Amino acid sequence: MTDGLSIIWAPALPWPVIAALAVAAAVVVALAFLRGAKGALLRAAFLSVLLLALANPSLVSEVRQPLEDIALVLVDESASQSVGRRPEQIAEAVAHVEERLEALGETQVRVVRSGQGAAGQLEDGTRLFATLERELANVPRGQVSGVVVISDGRIHDAPESLAALGIDAPLHLLRSGEADEGDRRLVLDSVPSYGIVGRQLTMTLKVEDLPDDESGTPRLARLTLRRDGGPAEELMVPVGEEQEVSFELDRRGPSVLELEVEAGPQELSLLNNRAAVVVNGVRERLRVLLVSGEPHAGERAWRSLLKSDPSVDLVHFTILRPPEKQDGTPIRELSLIAFPTRELFSVKLDEFDLIVFDRYRRRGVLPRIYLDNIAQYVEGGGALLEAVGPTFSTPLSLFRTPLGRILPGVPTGQNIEQGFTPRVTDIGLRHPVTAGLPGAGDAAAGEDPSWGRWFRQIEVTPQRGVVAMSGVDDRPLLILDRFGEGRVGQLMSDHIWLWARGFEGGGPQAELMRRTAHWLMKEPDLEEEDLRAGITDGRLQIERRSLSTEAISVDITTPSGETSELLLQPGEDGRATASAPAEELGLYRVSDGRHTALAASGAVNPLEFADLRATGEILAPLAEESGGAVVGLAEDGLPDLRKVKAGRDRHGRGWIGLQSGNSYVVTGVDQVPLISPLLFLLLALATLGFAWLREGK
Repeated sequence: MTDGLSIIWAPALPWPVIAALAVAAAVVVALAFLRGAKGALLRAAFLSVLLLALANPSLVSEVRQPLEDIALVLVDESASQSVGRRPEQIAEAVAHVEERLEALGETQVRVVRSGQGAAGQLEDGTRLFATLERELANVPRGQVSGVVVISDGRIHDAPESLAALGIDAPLHLLRSGEADEGDRRLVLDSVPSYGIVGRQLTMTLKVEDLPDDESGTPRLARLTLRRDGGPAEELMVPVGEEQEVSFELDRRGPSVLELEVEAGPQELSLLNNRAAVVVNGVRERLRVLLVSGEPHAGERAWRSLLKSDPSVDLVHFTILRPPEKQDGTPIRELSLIAFPTRELFSVKLDEFDLIVFDRYRRRGVLPRIYLDNIAQYVEGGGALLEAVGPTFSTPLSLFRTPLGRILPGVPTGQNIEQGFTPRVTDIGLRHPVTAGLPGAGDAAAGEDPSWGRWFRQIEVTPQRGVVAMSGVDDRPLLILDRFGEGRVGQLMSDHIWLWARGFEGGGPQAELMRRTAHWLMKEPDLEEEDLRAGITDGRLQIERRSLSTEAISVDITTPSGETSELLLQPGEDGRATASAPAEELGLYRVSDGRHTALAASGAVNPLEFADLRATGEILAPLAEESGGAVVGLAEDGLPDLRKVKAGRDRHGRGWIGLQSGNSYVVTGVDQVPLISPLLFLLLALATLGFAWLREGK
């Protein structure tokens, strides 16, 4: 408990009136002195006493309760603090500071930790002062006796002056790390977000050694590039110079590029020697060749479907004049275009992404050598879709050509002419081409599809592939197969156009054919056996698609190399999903033994890892402004902590100081008039009486 004494004024009249009376009294006294009046001095004393009485001074005594000083210890736990011996240095420094501050007495210690590796902080850097401002919002500024920052000094939101914080207390930095540290880092300056499949793309990068080598000797570093976890490509790039690196995307959809540069002569951490970016591959145009064997009602449906897709370039031929229709009509009188068989099926065959045969039959238009070219085209990675007609059951079938070895359905010779409703098979419910088709009904609940009927089906015996849809008596209707590097699809009916016309309510003709065509062209979103991973809101999202109904376990490898196992339970649509925390920056690997998925977390060049070297230069101006110090834990050791009075030095050799505060709360107030009214009256009468006696002589 302490007492505070002060004088307050409680004037009997307003201050302007008292001021006017004081001026008038001063004039009267001045005239008296000018005339040489004998009682002028006594009259001046009388008027002063009268003015003092009107001002009414009082003595105030406060009963004060002192408050504890508050010492803020700001601990940097950002990702850069995991380098080298910094975690041990930070732990020792925090324990030492807490122990010494508690020993000082009458000091409240508040340890504030910031930057626990959140993904946003990796991108935005270390922002300790934002945390400090939030803490100061709950602390009276006058009680703050000092701020001790325990960090590597790489702080990215340091203010220009402590005036922004509104505190008058020393700020000290206990710097972790070592003096004169060096590091190598990989900086990606320009990376395309998307690119056309099969075209060369370029990224710009730089390999830097910190601090800069001033010798001028050219140096090279080995850079490793991987696409989607594939084989490594090694390049030698100059250190300290921007370098363009070319690469090519080989598939549509997101591709993960991993880049890693070898360790430098001085290396703090390999965290900033690696980078992972996602580049989306897009096809410039999909080229589709549609060959209609004869005009029929469904031909327009096929053409309209393929022409409606803006990403498809369609080349369509309908064979209107087969060889058996040759007659004596002069060529100049025919308006038909000759079928460019050699150009399409020999010279430019590999330029097409998909070939569709619609009710085609052998008529001598395409020689066997061209059909064999198509079979080789599929084996090498092409795509073929056959929508069969009645002639598929006859000797004129394409199955009786070199294409027979790649077609999954073998004709039995029977055509079924009756109404039926197509159905999705059990395995088709899991295949991405037919899973979730609108109107398919719930087979498990015995619900029938709401689609319209078809009236023709060509019977086949499947020898390979997946039967995704069935027709009459569960006979195969849609077969999807992989052959060699390519894919083949067979639709065992030419009545899908009934859905397009809306017969009996129609059906999902456009969606089914779109999915089928894009599956054949290897659309990544329609892969039936696939594993995918991505980072969303700090979590690793995993999706496994499979035709199997068995549970699948996946192995997760974090950027730091730690592995864990996660079990995925497949759903009815063939998808199995799960998630796991993704708190580290870098590349996550997910593998089920057959497939590997990659997911990149964080920015391309996170500010947190831009420079991992410890420094005191950033906070040195603030420490100097506040009278604080920058102490290197590795070089100077742990300092002692002391309390210092205002105006004294706040640091010295081997010690740092916190200012003793003068904060208090007033618990009581006593107010006593300085002079009682009776005393004022006696003083006034005495001075007035002496003045009268003096002037009367």
